[in-house]
Amino acid sequence: MSYETIIVENDGPLKTITLNRPDRLNAMPPQMADEIGDAFYDLGDARAVLITGAGKGFCSGADLAARGEGSATQSKGGSHKALQNHYNPAVSQVLRAPVPVICAVNGPAAGVGCSLALAADFTIAAKKAYFLQAFVNIGLVPDGGSTWLLARAIGRARATRMMMLGEKIGAEQAEEWGLIYKAVENEALMDEARALAEKLANGPTLALRTMKQNIALATDGSLQQVFVAEAEGQRLAGASADAMEGGIAFLQKRKAEFKGQ
Repeated sequence: MSYETIIVENDGPLKTITLNRPDRLNAMPPQMADEIGDAFYDLGDARAVLITGAGKGFCSGADLAARGEGSATQSKGGSHKALQNHYNPAVSQVLRAPVPVICAVNGPAAGVGCSLALAADFTIAAKKAYFLQAFVNIGLVPDGGSTWLLARAIGRARATRMMMLGEKIGAEQAEEWGLIYKAVENEALMDEARALAEKLANGPTLALRTMKQNIALATDGSLQQVFVAEAEGQRLAGASADAMEGGIAFLQKRKAEFKGQ
C-alpha cells in the first residue's frame, strides 16, 4: 500500500510509521488520520509498531484546511464530521492495536497529536518536546480522545489544568506526572525508542497482547472481570510456543528466543 502523508517501514517484526509533513510540523489532515488507521489495520507480520514524526515536530494538531473540511477556526479544533470519520478512528486503531505501540515524540505534540502520542503503550519524548491542549484559547474543547486519555493517565486535577489553562507540559514534567514513559536527551530519542520497540517486537507476542487487553479492562471494568480475563489469558498464553520456550530457557539458564507464536 502506498501512502502520501506518512512513511511506513517494515523491518522484520517491527513496523515504523513516520508522520511526514515536516513543513507543517506534521499537522494532521484527515488523509493522514486515515493512512495511520490503514497502517494499523494492515500490520502484516509486525509484532510492535513505532510511531514518530519527521522534522522538528511530532504533530501540531489537526489540519482540516488541507482538505478544505473546515474554516480556519474549525481546523484548529476539528469538525464534528472529521472527528467521527477520520481522527477518532485513527486514535482508536492505535489504542486497540494487538501489538505493543511505542511513540517517539521528537517535538510539539498538540491537539490530536497529543492524543496520538498518549494512545501508545510507551511514549518516549525528547526533552525539547512538549504536550499541549490549546483548545481553550480558541473557545473549543479537547477532542480525539484527549479527555479520556489525560484523565486516566494523570488524574482529574492535572487533566483539568492541561485542558482549562492550555499550558504546555514539557517532556520532563510529563514524565514526572506519569503522562509518558520517559523523557530522554534529544539526540538519544530514536536510539532509545527503537531499542525498546525491538525488545517488544521480539517479546512473547500473545502474552503482550493479552496484557494490553487486561490493562484496558482494568481501567473501566471490575476486579471480578479482571480475574476472569487474567485466567483466560493465562490459559491461552500457557499453551503458546513462546511460553514453552520461556520455560525451557529458564531451566537452561539462557535468554528466551520468542517467535510470537
